[in-house]
Amino acid sequence: MDEEGRVSMVDTSAKPQTARRAVASARVLMSAETVEAVRARRTPKGDPLETARVAGIMAAKRTAELIPLCHPLPLTHVEVRATLEEFGVSIEAEAATTAQTGVEMEALTAATVAALTVYDMCKAVEKGIEITDVRLESKTGGKSGDWKREKS
Repeated sequence: MDEEGRVSMVDTSAKPQTARRAVASARVLMSAETVEAVRARRTPKGDPLETARVAGIMAAKRTAELIPLCHPLPLTHVEVRATLEEFGVSIEAEAATTAQTGVEMEALTAATVAALTVYDMCKAVEKGIEITDVRLESKTGGKSGDWKREKS
């Protein structure tokens, strides 16, 4: 916040550019019947896994437009993996850049939008799908250094 208590964008101009990477994840919980429909490619809108992957990549690139005061970053890499599991879909999103601030928000946005896309692609099959466990898994680079979520 500034001196008057107003929110403001953090000034990163004095920070050095460093290589930064972040990984985020999400889970999309669905019934066994919906998992089978995805596996058999029987969802009305097409392949939810591939569509979610592309949506996540696109979302990472638009993060600064979605999150107030988030710095626009020149992303050098974004990868989204959507894997069909027994419980539903596991999503992992990775973002990288060389910049003055981290890419955690880009990775989290990619994972979240990918999960929302799976829901959208499967909602005609099941309305009770749940999106859970959206979280940062790891980050590297920057002044605060590396961080990795401990396995529970």
